[in-house]
Amino acid sequence: MLAPYLPLTRPTIDEATIAGVGEVLRSGWITSGPKVKELEAALSLRCAGRPVRVFNSGTCTMEIALRIAGVGPGHEVITTPLSWVATSHVILEVGARPVFVDIDPVTRNIDLDRIEAAITPATRAIIPVDLAGLPVDRDRLYAIAQRRGLRVIEDAAQSLGSRWRGREIGEGGDFVSFSFHPNKNITTIEGGALVLNDEREARLAEQYRLQGVVRTGFDGMEVDLVGGKFNLTDVAARVGLGQLPRLDEFNLRRRELVRGYFERCATPAVRALGLQLPIADFTETNWHMFQVVLPAERLTITRAEVMAKLHAAGIGSGVHYPAIHLFGVYRRLGWKEGDLPVAEGIARRILTLPLFPLMTDADVGRVVEQLAGILHAHQKS
Repeated sequence: MLAPYLPLTRPTIDEATIAGVGEVLRSGWITSGPKVKELEAALSLRCAGRPVRVFNSGTCTMEIALRIAGVGPGHEVITTPLSWVATSHVILEVGARPVFVDIDPVTRNIDLDRIEAAITPATRAIIPVDLAGLPVDRDRLYAIAQRRGLRVIEDAAQSLGSRWRGREIGEGGDFVSFSFHPNKNITTIEGGALVLNDEREARLAEQYRLQGVVRTGFDGMEVDLVGGKFNLTDVAARVGLGQLPRLDEFNLRRRELVRGYFERCATPAVRALGLQLPIADFTETNWHMFQVVLPAERLTITRAEVMAKLHAAGIGSGVHYPAIHLFGVYRRLGWKEGDLPVAEGIARRILTLPLFPLMTDADVGRVVEQLAGILHAHQKS
């Protein structure tokens, strides 16, 4: 009997959450309401009491943070080229220019040694990304930002529950943006959250979240800035309220599965294939993804062909991510191949393997066995 198809990821939604969604639907209040406020309060508790506001994506959160920080036309924002395109799209959305800085080949995060050389008089902010949940060095990052008078918008879409020096991401720092997309460690189906510094910023975030509106009394309304339609529904918030208490449980299971990946990849036969593994961090990282870098120079097949063969064997895989600066939108801004060689090299060869709490230890063994078999069968002579 063939094993069932193993997807790249799959959310874990328990029956109590499903029943809770039904209760919200029956209540008649299904858009933003009491469940949204309840989720914001619960997230604030995890973030050392800081103000948290939730939104319908983890993209608009970064755009709103940039707007609150006063970033706009004529400004530059430094970021990484190895991320989902939303990270840099939001910079364009506010009229600023993204400035990409190459990545560290070991962490695969933005190379902090290269940031200061990219700062100009037009630079206003830095958007770092915690790729796969591995935190950027917050000490060095904020030392640079404070020395140069820059705001930081942490793209922590992948690092909810990760820590830096024992302190959970979101407890400190400047703006911190989380995502609750279904492929993240917890989900609200679609959604995100923004951790802010004070109540003034929180009120601005609320304005930007819903058309710039400020209400007073029964009939008072003012609109003094242009906002969008970014509010989270109570239906989605109820899913999040079922997920958040299980975050630590989910992350613990992810760590256990990743230990299995490392153990199976440590055998002489697999090590001989030349796979590059991520940093084996089991204290700070939430293990949002498990990514390997293929030894492309030693293979007779492409990454796409490796993925197709995994798919044929009943195993999903993914690419996270192509190098952003080589997309047409950014080439038109002057970026070109060769500008960021480390990111380009890794982006061409990186491969994301299945990782989610419902996986079994046997699933991990199956993935490594199939991948190793494919690579072994297609070695250059």
